[in-house]
Amino acid sequence: PPFRLSGKPAQTRLKPVKSLSRTSINSLNQIFPNLGIPQTRAFRIAVARAIQESFDGVWVNIGVDSQIASLPEKHRPGIGLRPGGGPPEIEALVPILYAALYDSITAHSRHGLNVVTDVGHHDAYSKPLHILADCARRLRGLPVLFVGVRCPIEVIMARRADSGEGRYLTGSVDDPVPAPALLWQSETHIPGLYDLEVDTSLLSPQACAAAICDCLSGRGAATAALETLEGGR
Repeated sequence: PPFRLSGKPAQTRLKPVKSLSRTSINSLNQIFPNLGIPQTRAFRIAVARAIQESFDGVWVNIGVDSQIASLPEKHRPGIGLRPGGGPPEIEALVPILYAALYDSITAHSRHGLNVVTDVGHHDAYSKPLHILADCARRLRGLPVLFVGVRCPIEVIMARRADSGEGRYLTGSVDDPVPAPALLWQSETHIPGLYDLEVDTSLLSPQACAAAICDCLSGRGAATAALETLEGGR
C-alpha cells in the first residue's frame, strides 16, 4: 500500500527541508504529484516549487501549467480538460499532448535532469482514453515516485473563494460544491494507486516536499505504482 502522510497544520516555522545528495537524486529523478480538483494555481504548484527550491541538483518542473501556456487559446486547456469531456477537437488532442509531455519528461530524465511534474490525470472523457497507462509505459525503465496530492473538497472550495483568482469555479450558499468540482475530486484519484500520498489540508507545501524527500531517501528507486498502472488499459 502507498505511504500516507498527514499531521496537524503547522503552527510554527518549519525547519528547512533536508537535501538529497546528487548521487541519490540521479537514481531517483522523477516525481509526479497527481492532484485532484485544482486547489488554486498558487497552491497547486507550491509542492513542485518547494521540491525545486530545497532539493539538491537541477529540478525541472514540467506539468499542466507549462503545457497549457504553450498552446494557443483555441486549443486550451489541452491536458487540463476537466472530467466530463469537452469540445471534440480539444479532446482529440489530449492523448497526443500527454504523449508529447511524457516523452519530454523521459528525454530530460535520460539527460540526467531531475523532473517534478504536476498533473491531474483522469479518464472521464467522452470515452475512455487510457492515458495514464500509456504515460506509465513511456516511463518504463526510469525511476519514478508517483505521489497522490489530496485535500478535502470543503478546504479546496474555501481556498478558491479566498484566493480571488477568478479562474476556478467557486461555490455559493445554494450550491457550495458545484457538480464539476465534485467530478474533478472523484475522477482524478481513480484508481488511486500511488507510491506516496500527502494531504495539503494538513501539511504545508514545504512539509509535503520533506515527506517526499524522506520517502525517496528510504525507499530507493520507487516505481511500483507506475509499473502496476502500465497494465491499466
